[in-house]
Amino acid sequence: MTVLGLTGGIASGKSYVAALLAERGAVVLDADRHAHGVLAEPAVLAALTERWGVEILDENGALRRSAVARRVFGEGPAATAERRFLEGLVHPRVRERLRAELELAAAAWAPVAVLDIPLLIEAGWAGECDAVLFVETPLEERRRRAAARGWSADELARREAAQIPVETKRERADFVVPGDDPAAAGRVIDSLWQRWAEGH
Repeated sequence: MTVLGLTGGIASGKSYVAALLAERGAVVLDADRHAHGVLAEPAVLAALTERWGVEILDENGALRRSAVARRVFGEGPAATAERRFLEGLVHPRVRERLRAELELAAAAWAPVAVLDIPLLIEAGWAGECDAVLFVETPLEERRRRAAARGWSADELARREAAQIPVETKRERADFVVPGDDPAAAGRVIDSLWQRWAEGH
């Protein structure tokens, strides 16, 4: 089984590229989906409320992600410390879930597994991939997409500042997939699929 990693800037279109690969028969491992599940675990919620108070919960006892984001995305050592705390709590649990899913994909003889992990390089997953794909989309387009999520340009910049630079992600990738041109992205993915899934 070939393992491909996806990286790129925020709102670059990684999920779209993952969907293109899924259409061709890849199994997509979505770290964000697992992170949502981890953040709903009672033990994790208890640790978060112990540190930040019950105001991070909504009226149903679920996590207010916006309240967490305000604490962990920002400049200065305080935000960095809170982000490290959150990552230390969430990342090992997500890693466990991803490893189990990867084993299931291998047991099912999937031709390709795609790691759709926002912090692919930072979390050390890139070294476990046969190839890393960088999804490239101009900043202005990414800002437009982020705005559709309700994020300002400043919010996008704050969140990206918590990751390694987009340029570094590109340098460390093996292939570049356009994230703003569906037709071109499809052609690149077709070529990669032949190379990795069909052994050409």
